[in-house]
Amino acid sequence: MATKLFDSAIVGTTEQALDFIGNILESSTEYSVIGKDLTGKILLWNEGARRLYGYEPEEVVGKANSSILHIPEDVQAGKPEEIMATALRDGKWEGTLSRRRKNNSRFTARVVITPRRDSTDKAIGFLLMSKDVSAEIRLTEELKATQFYARSLIEASLDPLVTISPEGKITDVNAASVQVTGIEREQLIGRDFSDYFTEPEKAREGYQRVFAEGFVTDYPLTIRHKDGRLTDVLYNASVYKDDRGEVLGVFAAARDVSAQKQASQYARSLIEASLDPLVTISPEGKITDVNEGSIKVTGVSREKLIGTDFSDYFTEPKKAREGYQRVFAEGFVTDYPLTIRHKADRLTDVLYNASVYKNDRGEVLGVFAAARDVSAQKKAEAEVAEQRSRELDRLAELERFQKLTVGRELKMIELKKEIAELHKLVPEGQAV
Repeated sequence: MATKLFDSAIVGTTEQALDFIGNILESSTEYSVIGKDLTGKILLWNEGARRLYGYEPEEVVGKANSSILHIPEDVQAGKPEEIMATALRDGKWEGTLSRRRKNNSRFTARVVITPRRDSTDKAIGFLLMSKDVSAEIRLTEELKATQFYARSLIEASLDPLVTISPEGKITDVNAASVQVTGIEREQLIGRDFSDYFTEPEKAREGYQRVFAEGFVTDYPLTIRHKDGRLTDVLYNASVYKDDRGEVLGVFAAARDVSAQKQASQYARSLIEASLDPLVTISPEGKITDVNEGSIKVTGVSREKLIGTDFSDYFTEPKKAREGYQRVFAEGFVTDYPLTIRHKADRLTDVLYNASVYKNDRGEVLGVFAAARDVSAQKKAEAEVAEQRSRELDRLAELERFQKLTVGRELKMIELKKEIAELHKLVPEGQAV
């Protein structure tokens, strides 16, 4: 076997040692091992070299390396003579070189070149160990491209994005996270995630919940900028894993809801400023929100009102149910009369004006209803009606008295006429 691998120039007196080394080199299939002299003539060609380059030992041993491998200088990391000179000077050269197989296909090899020396330490040639790393390079390039693509996606997001280790340390952030905290990426990485919130304990509980349950949605937190500015956010987060399914950390995205919260607070202020009871009702007839006016008129707290049937708080539940169902069917109602029952049994007469409200896609979400208290108005109307009734009774009584008085006067007139007529019939001076 050794005779296939070695030229007679390197066979010395220690045949057994050379055979032993030859067998080791012959058995190596993972690495190509090539031995050559200082002129570049190939002296050794192992099984790994045969598989890698496609040449049999007898085709290459004794021939010049460059005439076999056809390596163009324009794809070399350096000229062959410069590489060999470096190996002689430094004791080793290591790098990647473009190689060509017998079938002319090209590949990239990781090559280690070491000088071969005789017993006097004189350089007599080189030993080249190489391995095809084309797939590794391609995989590395693909990985870099994937990482660059992922990084581009992350940085393109206007939302603060962050990755968190199982220990709660920040492992990566995007530019939006830098902007919302006012702290550079290098300073954020390695710090506790919870350090940048107004409620650190709540932030800690949030990412721990992700590790326990796999995700969280719309988790509310407030980020504190280094200059004291606050940003209200909703976090959506999930764990990310390696190819073996082992959890590596948490990926969290924060949506800035400061403007939304401000608008909500403004709307809430408008609602609470109303003295009229206001309520929102789901398509199932459940109360979804109320204002202070509704709490006062029912005597029930907001927390207890929400989720209960709207119709439960009226003297005529069926009529109340028909009212909001009519809103869903027709889009609105105006001056719909109902009577609210306070938990202390006080009654309040109201007129409801209600309409549906929709999302940005035009889908009906529920009913918004405002109740105008008309108890005082109804009381006043009742008092007016009662006063009018009394006045009508008085008028009738006067009319009856008038009729009676007029009747008597008419009778007196008639009586006077009769007396006058009698006087005419009796002669003058004669007593009647």
